[in-house]
Amino acid sequence: MTFVPPNALGPVARAGAGVGKRPSVSFEFSPPKGPKSEASLWEAIRRLEPLNPSFVSVTYGAGGSTRDRTHRTVVRMLTETTLKPAAHLTCVEASRDEVDEVIRDYWAAGIRHIVALRGDPPGSLGGAYTPRSDGYQNATELTAGIKAIAPFDVSVGLYPQIHPESPSVDHDIDVLKAKVDAGATRAITNFFFDIDGYLRFIDKVRKAGVTIPILPGIMPVSSVEGLSNMSQRIGVTIPDWLSNLFDGLDQDPETRKLVAASVATEMCARLAEEGFSDFHFYTLNRADLVYAICRVLGVREADPQPTTEAA
Repeated sequence: MTFVPPNALGPVARAGAGVGKRPSVSFEFSPPKGPKSEASLWEAIRRLEPLNPSFVSVTYGAGGSTRDRTHRTVVRMLTETTLKPAAHLTCVEASRDEVDEVIRDYWAAGIRHIVALRGDPPGSLGGAYTPRSDGYQNATELTAGIKAIAPFDVSVGLYPQIHPESPSVDHDIDVLKAKVDAGATRAITNFFFDIDGYLRFIDKVRKAGVTIPILPGIMPVSSVEGLSNMSQRIGVTIPDWLSNLFDGLDQDPETRKLVAASVATEMCARLAEEGFSDFHFYTLNRADLVYAICRVLGVREADPQPTTEAA
């Protein structure tokens, strides 16, 4: 891969106090669908727990379809591990009262961090969204509603390649600023592979006056076919160089893992050179690739994780 540095603000302006820090990592998991997947999930959690992530998040299915499973998973993390769990929450297919009940239940259970997202319609990742008249209309309203109930740490999502329903990048930045005004304390980006484009986007966000930490979302890729299906629905471009790396490896899973670890590690190394020191990994409930990448980045079992302040 050949990367050409874009005209940018530079590492210090991009990362502020975070520049030069030891890497900090966070992990995203999905709630299990059944006993077999629950065993796999907890195997991954136990494998990654000793890396002492700054936090871990648990997703919330389209239309709130995993509400109970998400709640059980984050509560179990809180009670049985040393992890700091964050629960995803969406406002689709639910009234304000129903969402507020979930928020209060999280606070009562000891959860102090929520990832506030608008969410996708049931069974339709990336499908058209129609808000309920009695519900939160978007993630900005949801963020404000969460903060009105209790002083949660609230993370929000950010699309570095423009939201599929957005008219422009400037609109996306305006939405992010509104989320910050509503109480968001951190943004986590969707996964991406165009680093130069990502850096230009972050520079534009910073020039617009947004100062909250922005964590790059890293997706270790071991199957381009599976990634393509997901990417098309959420507007993420898969570059030709990435597809070419996996060409001819359909029947060679071990080599695919090695390539995937190499790609993700190089991305993180490049981002670190540009001032980023916090990385959010989409684990897909598997630990092997993420664990290997973290080790290469210098994250060790005994390392204390610094407070998130980067880029």
